[in-house]
Amino acid sequence: MSARAPAAAAPAATPVPGASNNGNGSRLLVTAIGLVAVAGLVSSVMLWQKLSNIQEQLARQTADSGAQAIEARTMAREAADVARDTSARLTVTETRVGEVALQRTQLEELMQSLSRSRDENLVVDIESGLRLALQQSQLTGSIEPVVAALKSADQRIERAAQPRLAPVQRAIAHDLDLIGKSAVTDTSGLLGRVDDLTRQVDEIPLLNAVVPASTMRQRNAHARSAAEPPAPVDPDEPRWKTMLGNTWEAITAEARGLVRVSRIDQPDAVLIAPQQAYFLRENLKLSLLNARLGILSRRMDSARLDLNNARTALVKYFDPESRYTQRAIDTISQLQSNMQGLELPRLDESFTALATAAAGR
Repeated sequence: MSARAPAAAAPAATPVPGASNNGNGSRLLVTAIGLVAVAGLVSSVMLWQKLSNIQEQLARQTADSGAQAIEARTMAREAADVARDTSARLTVTETRVGEVALQRTQLEELMQSLSRSRDENLVVDIESGLRLALQQSQLTGSIEPVVAALKSADQRIERAAQPRLAPVQRAIAHDLDLIGKSAVTDTSGLLGRVDDLTRQVDEIPLLNAVVPASTMRQRNAHARSAAEPPAPVDPDEPRWKTMLGNTWEAITAEARGLVRVSRIDQPDAVLIAPQQAYFLRENLKLSLLNARLGILSRRMDSARLDLNNARTALVKYFDPESRYTQRAIDTISQLQSNMQGLELPRLDESFTALATAAAGR
């Protein structure tokens, strides 16, 4: 084998035409390949360095990210602790706020309850006072108790200074205005005049009563003095003659008083016996007392009828010329004209406002 090798190699070393061109081409190819390999190696080295730099940068970023993550977790843990602490404190604060709110609500309810109970007591007192005043007015027939009760209620509401009682105050003012405009019979005054008239019945003379001579003499003297002018006195006339004329006039007047002539329009009145005169006066008193009861019970028609019966008895059985009879007849006429059948005010608006306030609306 070693002998064949030199023999084979000898022909290869002989120059062949065109072989130099092939050798140059191969060298160029090898050179190109080498250059490409060197370039690839250089690029590989550069890429490796770049990758190393990138890895180092990534490692640093990863380390920084890890440190930041650790710091973030630490901060998050601290924040969570703070949040838990804050939440606990907030829970305690909310609990205390809730307790304070509950206490405030309870205190407000207590204050409202106290205020409402005070207002309710005031409303109940005012309502009871108004009803009592109405009953008193119905018994006496006077509006003064109602007016006094309304004014007192207005003053109490004004002192209380509660806005929820303002409608009650307006209703009371409206009822006071209505009472001021209404006309109501003065029952107390009527009763007093009826009582006075009842006491004067015994002083009224009957139509058949015998007038004393002194009274007739005084009447005749007054009648003559009113009808005739006084006679002139003669200063030269003797004194005894004057005394004799006065004595004669006195005797004449006494004689005239013994006999009385008058016109009889009511024969029944003249024929009344002295025993019947007592019952006549008592019947007149009963008529007046019935009229008094009618005024007390607010039955004005019945009272007018009883007063009319009393007036008829006065005109028929009593002396119409007597000043007592004339005064009694005038009193009865005034009583009948002063009687009014109007009812007392009902105070419906005030009671409605009080009921609304008591209901709490």
